[in-house]
Amino acid sequence: MRAGGGAARGALALALLRRCLLLGPLGLRAAGAQDGDGCGHTLLTPHSGTLSSKNYPGTYPNHTACRWRLRAPPGTSLLLTFGDVDLEPSEHCASSSLLLADPQAGTTYGPYCKNAVPAAPLLVTNSSTVTVLFNSTSHRSGRGLLLSYATSQHPDLVSCLVRGTHYTQEHISVYCPAGCKDIDGDIWGNLNQGYRDTSVLCKAAVHAGVIADELGGQVTLSREKGITLYESAFANGLHSKRGSLSEKRLIFHKACDDALEVATFNASSWWHEVDALGQDRAWVAERAALSTAGHSWAAEPSSEGAWLDLDLGTRRNVTGIITKGSSEQYDYYVTSYRVSSSRDGKNWRPYRGSGGQEDKVFEGNTDSHGEVSNAFIPPIVARYVRITPQSWHQRMALKVALVGCQLARARAPRPYVPSVPEEVPVPTSCPASHTPIPGVALDPEKAGSTLLVMLLIGGFVLLCSCLLLLAFLCHRKRKPAAELSCGITKGYPKLESSPVCSLQSLPPPSSTLASFPTAVAPEDLSQTHSPEYAEPDLVQLSPGSQTGPSTFKPLLDEGYTLPLVMSHYDVPGKYHEYAEPLPPEPEYATPFSEPEPGGTRSIMGLPGVPPVRYDAPTPRPGEGEPHPWGLSGRTDRTASIPSPEGSHVQLGDCPLSHVYHEAL
Repeated sequence: MRAGGGAARGALALALLRRCLLLGPLGLRAAGAQDGDGCGHTLLTPHSGTLSSKNYPGTYPNHTACRWRLRAPPGTSLLLTFGDVDLEPSEHCASSSLLLADPQAGTTYGPYCKNAVPAAPLLVTNSSTVTVLFNSTSHRSGRGLLLSYATSQHPDLVSCLVRGTHYTQEHISVYCPAGCKDIDGDIWGNLNQGYRDTSVLCKAAVHAGVIADELGGQVTLSREKGITLYESAFANGLHSKRGSLSEKRLIFHKACDDALEVATFNASSWWHEVDALGQDRAWVAERAALSTAGHSWAAEPSSEGAWLDLDLGTRRNVTGIITKGSSEQYDYYVTSYRVSSSRDGKNWRPYRGSGGQEDKVFEGNTDSHGEVSNAFIPPIVARYVRITPQSWHQRMALKVALVGCQLARARAPRPYVPSVPEEVPVPTSCPASHTPIPGVALDPEKAGSTLLVMLLIGGFVLLCSCLLLLAFLCHRKRKPAAELSCGITKGYPKLESSPVCSLQSLPPPSSTLASFPTAVAPEDLSQTHSPEYAEPDLVQLSPGSQTGPSTFKPLLDEGYTLPLVMSHYDVPGKYHEYAEPLPPEPEYATPFSEPEPGGTRSIMGLPGVPPVRYDAPTPRPGEGEPHPWGLSGRTDRTASIPSPEGSHVQLGDCPLSHVYHEAL
């Protein structure tokens, strides 16, 4: 069965090849040619091209045939990419088939149909000529075929149906064949915004003006983050659609695409309008600038062959043109035009595009307010550019702008000079002479060691300076603490003796204070007081009295400063404070007791308790008078204290009585 099937397929291939040869020669053009009634869109060039069956992507007709002969330049081979092969399936592709053959070498590829598709989308041949034969009989369905080709110099050839979503890398570089402009496929966006990633890649490249449809070419683009809305535009004979948000967008890299400044505008004629109200409006050539607000330039209605000249001031590399109608108020615009260029403003050369056979007619505007772009591939190198309208709507009115860049001046090659010029120094590993520095003389041979010594000395000097500065700062920090001999240091009382405010140098007070029952030695003050509160110097009151910290505020000349209080939250606890001395008020003596002559008794009948005596201060001079009871200012008062047995004991009857001092 396999042998029989292979023989049948071989016989069919030979029959198709014989039919291909019987069609006869197709001409002598290097690009190739086509013949037959089943041919669809076809564009064949020496370096690339595209071909399709009739009615593609619709159903191809019955009983049709088409033959394309592809020819590459000498020394190159052909690469073919299968964009779409949708032929009705049949046994051995007998109903409809696609066959590729090399008549010179006798090599065939195929036949192909829907149930026998090519193994790979790209077919690499070793021949510069390939014949493509499409044949159909009675069938019911099928879109037909779409095939593109290029020379072996472009291994990154892609089909016209490839979209941006077919790629995952951020940067893309592919070769688009010629003839993709008229292939069915949608594009969204424009050159400024970018194109939706679902757009047909090669068709979008033609719309952006990166390549010419009649030539094809290399395309470099990047996939970037998508935008919310893609605006439609008409450019290079293609309409793009208005699209919504997409994940990615296609940004084409196009060099030399800057707006060119026009020095002057000149026109064959201009329209002087007088409206219904009798107001004059001049549609002069200066109003042809694209950035001009209001109405545009318009030619005189009766003039024929009107033109508009743009003077760039100097020669520029012009890569494109943008046109616009009159304005939204007036519905005037040019629908088609031709372009000429001149270097001196006298001799004009029409632009013919890449073909070079006929003057190219550019598609203009379809309304009075939209902008239309057209690319010049190859670019125009000239100073003067002339636009000649070919067709228009109501009136020849136009606004225009040119895009391009400055000319890259090619430097003439320098003549060969065997010797080295004197003004050009020859670099060597060791300099021939040292560079003179004012005030410094360096020997080139000892420059390295001298530099090392200078660096070491500089580092040593810097280190010494840092140490001296650190010592000075430490000395400044300790000096204020040493000078304040009577001040407060970190909240501890200063116990050192000084000639200014030592404890022994202070005069004793006029009155003596009573000693308290518990006494603390002065040597323990530094250990008993908390460092959280600053304490004043100790004051010796009397030889027999106790020394203790004073709670009264010292004088300002003793080094005390008032704390800065910002709010009521700042005190107490945050700053060390001293209490103000109490005003002179009546004082009360601390109760004391005296033993009675009869002996010692315990309070409440408790034996063994020694009597306790409290000393009260003597009355102030001049204020005390003889007490009526003869106690020298002391008054004995008795009080009853309940005893454990329930009886009351009068303090006046007890040997240990509490005596209170009356108010002074």
